[in-house]
Amino acid sequence: MTTTYASYQLITRDLTGSLERVAKAPDVSRETEYYLSKIGDVKSIDDFMADSRLYNYALKAHGLEDMAYAKAFIRKVLTEGIADKESFANQLADSRYSELVKSLNFAEQGEAATAFTRAQQGVVDRYMRQTLEEQAGADNTGVRLALYFERTAPNITSAMDILADDALSQVVRTALGLPEEFAGSDIDQQAATIGRMIDVEDFQDPEKTGLFLERFTAMWELQHPSENYDPLAVFGSSSGYGISADLLISINSLKLGGS
Repeated sequence: MTTTYASYQLITRDLTGSLERVAKAPDVSRETEYYLSKIGDVKSIDDFMADSRLYNYALKAHGLEDMAYAKAFIRKVLTEGIADKESFANQLADSRYSELVKSLNFAEQGEAATAFTRAQQGVVDRYMRQTLEEQAGADNTGVRLALYFERTAPNITSAMDILADDALSQVVRTALGLPEEFAGSDIDQQAATIGRMIDVEDFQDPEKTGLFLERFTAMWELQHPSENYDPLAVFGSSSGYGISADLLISINSLKLGGS
């Protein structure tokens, strides 16, 4: 089987091509065509929620597919919007809800909310990326986590942003070699530890984020080895997907209790 890092690199080295392949899948293409043909006619939250295909498409695009059943909850999110810092969406730690409002901002734009690019192609772009990540995760959860982290990294401004998101937290704990028990410790202590070990400002730099995810995928592979995978094989890789010796040495020192 392909290693976690190799799979992640195969997707991200030609991300445009990867997303195009997702878009061409018959089921994805069919739902996207429907969404783009109908969303512009939606003039209210009631209209939006009355069409299950539009509703489910938009929620999946924002990673909220599992919340589709909670219509009263989603209605409250959309109705209150995000202009007021005390609004429902702004009180939720999960930023996916405020992102949904930004895409379909009925609270501020009313009937015109669906006329904007962010409500049309913007939602489609999100749907493609979300679908790509889900498909990758069906084969390797580590790849999905890496893709999610890469997408979300520019929005990370503090250790608390990481701790507020289970997926981000798992990536960081894995990359830093922190035990599972760490997640159960005092939240302020967790934030302080992460703050000592990494500089979250690095995640504004795609190159530094890439190096961090190289470390994560290597650590993930050690903890969840792919079938027939020989970790020593990366030293002789000619594919361009090999992991550097320095990185593996630093990972080994982490596992032995370093930094």
